[in-house]
Amino acid sequence: MAAGFRFRDFVPDDSPEKGFESLFKIFMQLVTITSGDVAEALSWLNELDKQYGLTEGEYGIGNFIEDLKKKGYIDENEQEKGAFKITPKTEQGIRKSALEEIFGKLKKGNTGNHRTPQVGQGDELSTDLREFRFGDAVDQISMTESIRNAQLNHGFGESGDDFTLAESDLEVRETEHKTQTSTVLMIDISHSMILYGEDRITPAKKVAMALAELVKQKYPKDFLDVIVFGNDAWPITIKDLPYLEVGPYHTNTVAGLELALDLLRKRKTPNKQIFMITDGKPTCLKEGNGYYKNSFGLDRKVVNKTLNLAAAARRLHVPITTFMIASDPYLQQFVEEFTQVNQGKAYYSGLKGLGHLVFEDYKKNRRKTL
Repeated sequence: MAAGFRFRDFVPDDSPEKGFESLFKIFMQLVTITSGDVAEALSWLNELDKQYGLTEGEYGIGNFIEDLKKKGYIDENEQEKGAFKITPKTEQGIRKSALEEIFGKLKKGNTGNHRTPQVGQGDELSTDLREFRFGDAVDQISMTESIRNAQLNHGFGESGDDFTLAESDLEVRETEHKTQTSTVLMIDISHSMILYGEDRITPAKKVAMALAELVKQKYPKDFLDVIVFGNDAWPITIKDLPYLEVGPYHTNTVAGLELALDLLRKRKTPNKQIFMITDGKPTCLKEGNGYYKNSFGLDRKVVNKTLNLAAAARRLHVPITTFMIASDPYLQQFVEEFTQVNQGKAYYSGLKGLGHLVFEDYKKNRRKTL
């Protein structure tokens, strides 16, 4: 008699741990949008609970806040009694959450290096075979091909029991050289990144955090610098990313590119590149102690200086990949000219697909001959 199936009513798991996990995913999104403001994130979480019934049974938002404290995700702010701040554990959690959201769950690689077209001694096998040479590692020998060669060259002898494998029969599989890559990620924090009712800075932050976590997990030998640019440009640490906010700034692309090239000059790696996430045209230059600004159309003085830096980056063999999260035709015309001068790449992306574009280009845009 075949075993059958027994059915019963579904009983959802309403344990405190399950309740915490579901709320925690939403909290991580909210704390990213609020630039690390725990109070504002919890206030939004309360409103969402009222509107959509996020909590059930005995586990409420108050229980969730206590669990956040117990698990080390928030601490009381010493400067403001009764207020909370996120901890380094949460900062790392936000980066991992962004990585999973944008790039999917990735398996950690062995060393995280990037392939180049040149073959030689390395630790990633290619599809090319060649004859054995003195000094080749034993684990490079392709046993299947080598045994086949021995059989074809020598047979099995008269008795059928003798098998001869000579050095001339051996074939080895080539390995590919690995190389380090230095990347500077430029993020536009001008006021237009939150204008017109569209939040463009949060997706840009998520991309930066996901890329930082990707480099840490899969390419640990790479260098990643993050800089922001508005009226001026300055570097920020990976730790600062959750707290990044837009300011009342114009767009000084020149300052951003100058700083990016200065950082890359200090990196002694063969592969260097710049990723620039922006939603607008360059509108600002630093002149002495003041600023030259023009937000009306494309100012040729600003544009020419920007194009000059694109050419300078090309001479330094630094490709610039521009991710333009705007669709204005005249902005696309500027980006096309900028990209042609640099001989880099450009993408015109909606916010939803931004992370996938950055990820794919990070893997592909680094192959150079050593």
